[in-house]
Amino acid sequence: MSNEKVEYDGVDSPEVVTPPHASSVAESGIDPIYERKIIRKVDIRLIPMLAAIYSVAMVDRTNMSNAAIAGMMKDLKLYIGDRYSIALLVFFIPYFLFELPSNIVLRRVGSAVWLGSIALAWGSVTIGMGFIEDWRILVFSRVLLGFFEAGFFPGCIYLISSWYTRYEVQKRLAGFYLLSTFIGGLSPILAYGLMQMNGVQGLSGWRWILIIASVTTVAVALLAYLVLIDFPDKLLQRRRPFLTDFDVEIIKSRIDRDRDDSQADPLTWGVIGVHLMDWKLWAYALLFMNAAVPGYALAYFLPIILKGMGYSKGMSQILSSLPYIPAIVVAFLLAWCADRTRLRAPFIVFGCLLVIAGMSVTAYATSNSARYFGVFLGLAGAQNNIPAVLAYQSNNIRMNSKRSVGSALQVGFGAIGGVFASTVYRQEDSPKYRNGLWATIGCQLLTLLLLACMTVYFKKKNRQHKEDTLDKPIENHPAFTYTI
Repeated sequence: MSNEKVEYDGVDSPEVVTPPHASSVAESGIDPIYERKIIRKVDIRLIPMLAAIYSVAMVDRTNMSNAAIAGMMKDLKLYIGDRYSIALLVFFIPYFLFELPSNIVLRRVGSAVWLGSIALAWGSVTIGMGFIEDWRILVFSRVLLGFFEAGFFPGCIYLISSWYTRYEVQKRLAGFYLLSTFIGGLSPILAYGLMQMNGVQGLSGWRWILIIASVTTVAVALLAYLVLIDFPDKLLQRRRPFLTDFDVEIIKSRIDRDRDDSQADPLTWGVIGVHLMDWKLWAYALLFMNAAVPGYALAYFLPIILKGMGYSKGMSQILSSLPYIPAIVVAFLLAWCADRTRLRAPFIVFGCLLVIAGMSVTAYATSNSARYFGVFLGLAGAQNNIPAVLAYQSNNIRMNSKRSVGSALQVGFGAIGGVFASTVYRQEDSPKYRNGLWATIGCQLLTLLLLACMTVYFKKKNRQHKEDTLDKPIENHPAFTYTI
């Protein structure tokens, strides 16, 4: 393939790959059954391992609320002023700042080494959090946690999207994210069990919640060094690759037929600057921020909201887990339908409507059972929209470098959503948190507006592509069209 410098959405781009010439693998006509077997091998090696690591990250992250109602709030005096919100908030500052640098390192050192190492680091920090005595040390530990966790989620999105074609990816993103969410959603039940260890070895129950969960994180991180696979173009550099040379060529051929970016292009600061001038990356990032707000809000504050309804500490923990089960089922079914129909925006709209309905019921229903039902609706919409928005961007960009920048920017804005959720759900609004719930609804309304604008733009560009009236090819490729 030849390289040439072309105009990229109004600016000069770095070297961009021109239209593909079909590889010998593609031309030879691979048996579809054999091709599906290869994809299943990738599924088995990639998705469960990433989900396992991210699930323990979710548990570590959401254990703040579990530990808070198990005694940490009292022991560390987090009830004074906005200390609890501050401890939540500081996590997201390094989480936002270090996502893109982490993706750069990921390509250079490999997924197993890098993702395993940062998981080992944050697990070690969280173990230490089980022994702190001062709320300021908790805040510092949360800063370290944000630094180490920063690269994991965008790295996973970048890695998954590099292995699959555009209309296979949402099911995989949903499988990765929802499996993690399911395990993370069980953390309140685990926390309830660990609360019963209160007094063992002289430690409070909330300390055992943090320590036991973090030991699991360390064990999973060590396993990642052995199991986790690398990018398709780097896989054969490993000592014992699980695919043959021929299998890897099939994978790369599929990617090239789909979007022609199986080979990594250089990721320099100049290239990063060019990609950041594409307004659509910022729109995808804003969509992800809006999608992240209800998920973070429910993860951090649901046990506290339920406790405010009059439930005991233990019952609040248990009831916090139950809405995740139907939410995961709904979200995966919607992901399957989205891949099947090759549509993204309509399913995100549906998720937003679920969140709006659920948050409204939770804010204003008079009975606790109705308010709790609102949580089920809101969480189903939130869990659908995370993988849906990720797939929306993944389907509509090309080039490995842009995928790296886009995933980091998108997930970075998710961190801003976490900051937003941490600040709008204020202690003085407890126990109903109506201001926070309305802020969450406002984010969904903004998503609906953005989707309307982007859908009009994408349809216009696709129509011009069909009529051959485009000034320049979509994503610098003459065969590429936008997914609506």
